[in-house]
Amino acid sequence: MANQEKNKYQGEILIKQIEEFVAYLSVEKNYALNTISAYERDLLKFLFFLINKNIAEWQEVEGDTVNLFVMGLRHSDISSKSIRRYLSSIRVFYNYLINNEVVAKNPALSIQTPKIDRTLPKTIDFDDLSRMMNLKAGHYKELRAVLMIELLYSCGLRVSELVGIDVLDFDINEGFVKVMGKGSKARFSPIGASAISVLKKYIEKRPDCSSDALFLNQKNLRMSARSVQNIVKKRALEVGISINVHPHMLRHAAATHFLQSSHDLRAVQEFLGHKSIKSTQVYTHLDFLELSKVYDEFHPRAKK
Repeated sequence: MANQEKNKYQGEILIKQIEEFVAYLSVEKNYALNTISAYERDLLKFLFFLINKNIAEWQEVEGDTVNLFVMGLRHSDISSKSIRRYLSSIRVFYNYLINNEVVAKNPALSIQTPKIDRTLPKTIDFDDLSRMMNLKAGHYKELRAVLMIELLYSCGLRVSELVGIDVLDFDINEGFVKVMGKGSKARFSPIGASAISVLKKYIEKRPDCSSDALFLNQKNLRMSARSVQNIVKKRALEVGISINVHPHMLRHAAATHFLQSSHDLRAVQEFLGHKSIKSTQVYTHLDFLELSKVYDEFHPRAKK
């Protein structure tokens, strides 16, 4: 009984340390909510594994312990990509513990990261996109769906960025929208004439309510990412597209079509809100006016 109480107490300490790490990622590192949630899920799964192995201290974990955890993931048919994420979470967490003098070494550093097969993201051709963005009835729900698709494609948005947009984030006269990207980093994305036209029609029919959100659910509250996914999929089926169209497919299509037309990788990088990769860090970021010029010249939905 005494051992059970001791193990329970020790388990609570380990959970608290994970919670402190999660708070550190949020407050100190300013990580995106989805990223923080992934770290927390991965570490709690690892902790459950340790408890089943009667390991009650982080410093008791050895390289072989982590290796056994990884082998268990493999036997559970977890993808190589997900295993890489688990290992990354454990490594980052142990670096945090080292910096806080909780442990002296990182047991995950000795574990070889599994290779993953790189596959090209699925995309959609412009003809199918045009059908999805072609207004017919012009009622509120159709306008909402078409505007979502216009913004996802025309601005190359992540679905999390789309649902975070407020009505007042648009500057229609200047032709841009303020977008809150990963890590709460704001950027200004150009919007084409086609998207602005749909936006104006949508705003006229959008319910008058207290919410600032651009897209509303049935309760006139900010719409969830899952709801956007369902609406995009439904719209594709409505216009006769049989493949499973999802929001990130539209973002990838935007990047592909933009790059094919402009051959300007740096402009596309800014357009998508990506962090600079090491090989491009020597270049300065495009300012907004330069990005707008490239967008207006090359993006298919910017044409007036």
